[in-house]
Amino acid sequence: MYRASDIIQNTRIEKDLTIEEISKKIKIPTKYLLAFEKEDKDNFPQEPYCSLILKDYANFLGLNGDRILMIFRRDFEIKNKIIQKKPKQTIYFSPQLTFSISLIFVFLLFASYLVNEYFKFNRPPKLKIDWPQEFTNPLIIQGSTDPSNTIRVNDDLILVEKNGQFEKKIKFQEDEDKKVSIQAVSPAGKISKDEKIYK
Repeated sequence: MYRASDIIQNTRIEKDLTIEEISKKIKIPTKYLLAFEKEDKDNFPQEPYCSLILKDYANFLGLNGDRILMIFRRDFEIKNKIIQKKPKQTIYFSPQLTFSISLIFVFLLFASYLVNEYFKFNRPPKLKIDWPQEFTNPLIIQGSTDPSNTIRVNDDLILVEKNGQFEKKIKFQEDEDKKVSIQAVSPAGKISKDEKIYK
């Protein structure tokens, strides 16, 4: 099956004409004539000029312009079907999709909260002691922890303030070891311990 581009090009060659010669005679830019012969669709002129120029070109070569135009349109209808790309799928944020995304986000947020609470519940409690630099008798021990923890100083249960602060005054006997042991116990039963021996 002959294509319009082949018919035009073969006829031009048979008549021993160059693109430049034809361009001068029919006043049509060479890039359009070459585009028709090479089927370079990107360089086709806009309609209705495309059809008019092609007919003029065919008529100049002694061909039936209407017939060549009909074949040309047939060729490019077929070609367009072959090279036509599938349209890109666009994602639309429908109410269902928005609800699903929101649900997933809330679930992930809740899951991260639970994981954080789990590790927070199971880690050893915070315990900070302000150890006195020098030994005195009595010895005053101060520190801080989470308000929900319990504190024992040398096995004595100590009251923890609402801000987590605690204090204990320890009086030692002269022949007694100057050892201070402090233990924080979380509601989960986790323990943090610190101790110091004074001389």
